[in-house]
Amino acid sequence: MEQFELEDPLPDGAYNIGLIYNLKKGIRTKVIDEEAEYDSIDTITAIKSALASKGHNVVLLEADRALPENLKKARIDIAFNIAEGIGGRCREAQVPAMLDFFGIPYTGSDSATLLIALDKAMTKKFLSPLKIRTPRFALFAPGDIIRKPRLQYPVIIKPNAEGSSKGISDSSIVMSYDELREVLDRNFRLYGCPMMAEEYIEGREFTVGLLGNKGDIRVFPPMEIIFKKKNGKNFSIYSYNVKQNYEEYIEYKCPADLTPEQEKEMVRMSETIFNALGCRDSARIDYRMSEDGKIYFLEINPLPGLAPGYSDYPMLAEYSGICYVDLINGILGAALNRLGMKDRGDQAR
Repeated sequence: MEQFELEDPLPDGAYNIGLIYNLKKGIRTKVIDEEAEYDSIDTITAIKSALASKGHNVVLLEADRALPENLKKARIDIAFNIAEGIGGRCREAQVPAMLDFFGIPYTGSDSATLLIALDKAMTKKFLSPLKIRTPRFALFAPGDIIRKPRLQYPVIIKPNAEGSSKGISDSSIVMSYDELREVLDRNFRLYGCPMMAEEYIEGREFTVGLLGNKGDIRVFPPMEIIFKKKNGKNFSIYSYNVKQNYEEYIEYKCPADLTPEQEKEMVRMSETIFNALGCRDSARIDYRMSEDGKIYFLEINPLPGLAPGYSDYPMLAEYSGICYVDLINGILGAALNRLGMKDRGDQAR
C-alpha cells in the first residue's frame, strides 16, 4: 500500500492529515484472531474518503517501524490516529507517544489514557475510587501458580490487554477451578500474555458511544446487543466468532429498551468514566445489566473501531442520525476544537 503522498500547496488552506493505521495482512498464525484489532483496506479507504470529502489532503501512514522516518517526510498538520501498535500491552500508546515526541497534534486519546484503558485490570483499579460497579476479577500471568480465585462461577476468561474480543470464544466461560486452569493453560500457550478471570454477569449487554470532549460531550443512546442464540454452554458472550458472524448471532437495538432511570445511569457512568480516564474525542464503553437491573462496567475502548457497516461505534452514530462521513469529520472536528485549530475543511470544498 502507498505510504504517503503530498499535494502542496493545498487548496484553500485545508489540512494535510496523516491517517495512521495498522493494516490487516492475512498473516496466518496458531490463532485465528491474530490481526483482530487491525483495520482492513476497506476501512482505511472509507476514512480517507470521508476526510477528503471535506477538502482535506490525506496522507496514508502505516504504523510500522518505518513510521518515524515517514512522519518526517510527510509534513502533516494533524494525525488521524487509528493505529493499534505492535506488540505488548503498551502498543496502543506507541503512536501517540511518537506524535507527542515529534510535536504533531492528533485525534484521540493520549498515550497515558490508551495505556491504562487497554489493560482491563488496571482500568478497573483506576476507576475503583469512583465506585463504578464492575464484575469482580482475578489476574493471572504466564508462569504463575494458578491458585483458586475468590470468584463466583461462572467466570469468563479473556486476555487482559486485548480488544475486539480477541482471545474470547465459547470455551472462555468456565464453571469450575479445574476448567479455569485448563483454559488458562491453553490461552497462555496460544497468546502468551496475562489473562483476566472475571465473574460472568448473566443478563443483557449494552454499548455506549461518546463523541467530543469534557464540557462538550455527545453521548449516543445506549445500544443493546441482543443474542439470537446462546453458545454451547448456554451463555451469551460477544466473542470473536460472534462478531465475525454478527448477522447470524446478533440483533442490535438502538435506542435500547431501558427505563429513563436506567438510561440516565448508563449515560452518567459513561461520562464519568470518559472524563476520569482523560479520554479525548471519541470512545465506546461496554456494559452488562444483571437480571436484577444492576449496571456493570466491563471495559472502555478510547480507540473504537471505525469499520463502516461492521463496528459498533459507527452503528451507534448512525442510529443517532450521524452518517459515516459526518462521524469521521466529527472526530476530527472534536480534536481541532480541543487543540484550538480552526476546522478549515468546509472552506476547501
